[in-house]
Amino acid sequence: MDRHDRHAQISLRFSNRVTCASSATLLAPRADPWAARRREARLDPVNASFLARPEFKADPYPFYARMREEAPVFPVSIPLPGQYWLLTRYDDIVAMLKDERLSRDLLAKLPWFPRFARPLLDNMLGREPPDHGRLRKLVSMAFTPRRIDELGGQVERVCDDLLSAAPSGRPFDLVADYALPLPLTVIAGLLGVPPGDRHRFHVLVRGSLPLGVPTGSLLDIPRALPSVWLLMRYFRGLFAERRLRPRDDLFSALVQAEEAGDRLSADELLGTATLLVAAGYETTVHLIASGALALLQNPDERARFVERSDLAGSAIEELLRYTSPVEMTTPRIALEDVVFASVRIPKGSLMSGVLGSANRDESQFVEPDRLDLGREPNKHVAFGVGHHFCLGASLARLEARIALTTLFRRRPALRLAQAAESLRWRKSLPLRALTTLPVMS
Repeated sequence: MDRHDRHAQISLRFSNRVTCASSATLLAPRADPWAARRREARLDPVNASFLARPEFKADPYPFYARMREEAPVFPVSIPLPGQYWLLTRYDDIVAMLKDERLSRDLLAKLPWFPRFARPLLDNMLGREPPDHGRLRKLVSMAFTPRRIDELGGQVERVCDDLLSAAPSGRPFDLVADYALPLPLTVIAGLLGVPPGDRHRFHVLVRGSLPLGVPTGSLLDIPRALPSVWLLMRYFRGLFAERRLRPRDDLFSALVQAEEAGDRLSADELLGTATLLVAAGYETTVHLIASGALALLQNPDERARFVERSDLAGSAIEELLRYTSPVEMTTPRIALEDVVFASVRIPKGSLMSGVLGSANRDESQFVEPDRLDLGREPNKHVAFGVGHHFCLGASLARLEARIALTTLFRRRPALRLAQAAESLRWRKSLPLRALTTLPVMS
């Protein structure tokens, strides 16, 4: 057995039974290793680095389908103390997201985490009621539906400019040349990042990502810290400037937001800024890129998308379900022993729900592996559920709808410039994201 197969070994105990399989077997769409390879033994949990591998990200769905059937809750080894569990079934994940016995205060698990970087984790996502409600109310006063709706014209102009600059008749990278600069430009403008600072802003955001989007490596945190320090310093400077000279942007609105005399503290402003960047930038990049790939690979649905403008809304919901760009929830900490799918998870353990698995769960969706832009009902969990529902959902939907509509209108002959099987996927645990997407028209 080679090094990759050793990483891919899975072991789980259910009623004194453990199942294991190699990565090659798990990814084979028709093989059924479970019945043939059950045995009495206790092996190591799944290695997080295996689940983050680009080869796995290319098609994780056969693996998730088998886990839903055979081992819906399973342990994962991560480079941190304690146990980490993944949930794969729709009902269990919805219940987990609403369970008040679970905390999102990850800093409680990381007492050594640098003080300057704490706002990156100590934001609305990590707070529980009533503190979460207080922060969400204050932020919502700035991040209003009206402000989002007014962005439609700007998004269209940016899409047109990017497509006009992209070459015709030869390949270009849909990620680097379209999917990435669009939300970066929009969120930078929404926040109030000056045009002259946007390249620097982009570099700092990308450099900070390993902290919020881990790959399962011990190097994730030290690799990101220099960029995090510079990004926090940059945000502090912008907030200080907006206090003195407010403008019509989100940073000014956050500084001025007040409810019954309550305002956001300096650290809460930083935490909210980083959260809005993640919600309005990182997720949207991969929704646009993976959504475009899904339409290119499903020509009948692509034709429906182009011809049926009335399907635009449901199409984005289906692409969110089908591609699940945020593949896993942020981790929760069990405040007491909890049970999911008959598996007891001890107090103090970390756990996440695999949204990409929930959105392909046969118990919730008819023919879940088929792309159907008119799917109804479609209660996907791509943006979570409950009081932690993604704050940037409306912005992501708006950008993806306009970006994909404009793309296929402006480039009706768009096609892949290389075989889909050879596309490169990003090494990441919580995201399923293309590194590049070569296309041409």
